[in-house]
Amino acid sequence: MPFLILLLPSSLCNKNFLRIFAIRKFFQMRIAINGMGRIGRLLFRRLIDFPEFEIVAVNDPMPIKNLAYLLKYDSIYGTNFHTMSSSGNSLKVDNIEIPAYQQSDPMALPWRDLNVDVVLECSGQFIKKESAEKHLTSGAKKVLLSTTGAEDIPLHVFGFNQNSLSEDATILSPGGCMTNCSVHILSILNSLGIQSVHLNIIHSFTSRQSLVDSSNPQFRRGRAAAESIIPVAIDLDKSLNRLFPDLKNKINVFSTRVPVANGAMASFTLQLMKDVSPIEINKMFKSAALGEHKMVLDFTDEPLVSLDIKGNSHSCIIDGTQTAVIGNHARVAAWFDNEYGFTSRLIDWLHYWNK
Repeated sequence: MPFLILLLPSSLCNKNFLRIFAIRKFFQMRIAINGMGRIGRLLFRRLIDFPEFEIVAVNDPMPIKNLAYLLKYDSIYGTNFHTMSSSGNSLKVDNIEIPAYQQSDPMALPWRDLNVDVVLECSGQFIKKESAEKHLTSGAKKVLLSTTGAEDIPLHVFGFNQNSLSEDATILSPGGCMTNCSVHILSILNSLGIQSVHLNIIHSFTSRQSLVDSSNPQFRRGRAAAESIIPVAIDLDKSLNRLFPDLKNKINVFSTRVPVANGAMASFTLQLMKDVSPIEINKMFKSAALGEHKMVLDFTDEPLVSLDIKGNSHSCIIDGTQTAVIGNHARVAAWFDNEYGFTSRLIDWLHYWNK
């Protein structure tokens, strides 16, 4: 875009206006979202309020009219204050039209014509390097997954190892919500020496479960999600072993799905290499929450329940009331909003790339 010189009324010539104008007109990162499930839609709802980002397209097989409805009304986060509607093959946000595609193959998407800087790959289908690269072939400059990708894609968790990402990286796996919660906690506790850790993610039900009993290769996932506490198998330990090679064969992970629609608690049971008190552990996390982990980790000693952390942007909120120790055997618990906290880290990555 060529540089423009505008004569503005003196009433508009203030720093805030000029900053917003400059960001909107000259420095916006152009973003496309592929996959409009829970994470894709929440990212859309949040990113439209960031002046430094411009959503230039979305892609999802659902009818566009239905997509506009789900962007307007959300059972977890409430009604969007923006006007949301559909017009032909576009979403209409207030007075802005955003192209909406329904292509199953990224190679058919016009990312080059739209000059897309980053594709947010939220479909969960293109998580291997070969398949994610289709977005690059279509003209996008970078791809940010919304989950842990295959091992041939770099795994970098914001707030932990983002600075080791090479500048020429074009595809990034940021981990999932459970990875982003666990990494910071293990990183801090590992300074005490971890002999072993058992981790139970007590998690709200998800779309991969069933509303009523039905067939599923994992029999328990096929049971009615709102009726039972359901243990499910997860592969979080693989991600954690990639990030903590020194803890390989020392981490055991499982997840328990519970009948709530949002929110999660990670319960860590650890054998440490030395005796430590609950006060010492809480002090470590309080210090981290005020220091280098400030944006991703928080600490509370209030009697919270899962509903209280809805909309919290941190990856983990240490619940100091649940910290307990017997000798070198410790328990630590942390809350996290599995959707809002995780999308906050994806937005952090966009800012990181944008600068």
